[in-house]
Amino acid sequence: MHSFLMIGQSNMAGRGFLHEVTPIYNEKIHMLRNGRWQMMVEPINYDRPVSGVSLAASFADTWSQENSEDTIGLIPCAEGGSTLDEWAVDGPLFKHAVSEARFAMEGSILTGILWHQGESDSSNGNYKDYYQKLLTIIEALRKELNAPTVPLIIGGLGDYLGKKGFGTYATEHELINQELERFASEQDNCYFVTAAGLTANPDGIHLDAASQRIFGLRYYEAYAMLDHVTAPLEDEEKRSQSIKQVHTAAEKLYLASMDFALGKITYEEFNARMVQINSK
Repeated sequence: MHSFLMIGQSNMAGRGFLHEVTPIYNEKIHMLRNGRWQMMVEPINYDRPVSGVSLAASFADTWSQENSEDTIGLIPCAEGGSTLDEWAVDGPLFKHAVSEARFAMEGSILTGILWHQGESDSSNGNYKDYYQKLLTIIEALRKELNAPTVPLIIGGLGDYLGKKGFGTYATEHELINQELERFASEQDNCYFVTAAGLTANPDGIHLDAASQRIFGLRYYEAYAMLDHVTAPLEDEEKRSQSIKQVHTAAEKLYLASMDFALGKITYEEFNARMVQINSK
């Protein structure tokens, strides 16, 4: 299994509304939860009851399509609303991410690190020391995980910020973006992904579900090409909607079990679906 560490704040955890996009179910995509690898289901990074669609699902699904013989594991450690100071190397968020990643690495190969953070630092002149703080965190993370060359993909902040809702407080998001781009250009094995053109939930700060799907494609492009993604991808909207609808027997069993557990179908209906699945 190839694992990817998810760290940052709420736009990495995901706040996209689940009902707005086609769900992704793929038995070759796993997520680490309660010390076990489970088949991925969104929300992946359950840091809040309002967690939802994140970029990691479409990233992982695209990775799986390109690496059909392998499995991918997601290590969710993002924390909504967290500032860069809260990711300090002596703090609980950093320690938790290291602990989860080390545990995951007992049965997987750490293949990438996905980072998205900055909205909470987009005011009060925090951009001035953002670069150095981020460098301290990333250098320590690489050392702790013995991962000096593992690709680090960092996403930019949305250009919708500073306009409405909670996003109006992110008045310095453009300056944070400059620091993120500079960081990626100057640090080895680090690649920047633009959020240009992506859109937000009504709150004005969180990427909506459709944009999270697109953002995941951009993250994967940066990872696969080991290069910065500074502009929207060709046909990215169409590609982000191309979610497979034909499921394997294992995926159908998972879906049926979940529907029954959630009270969406009766036990008799569940049994009928099991018979149908096993007969094929």
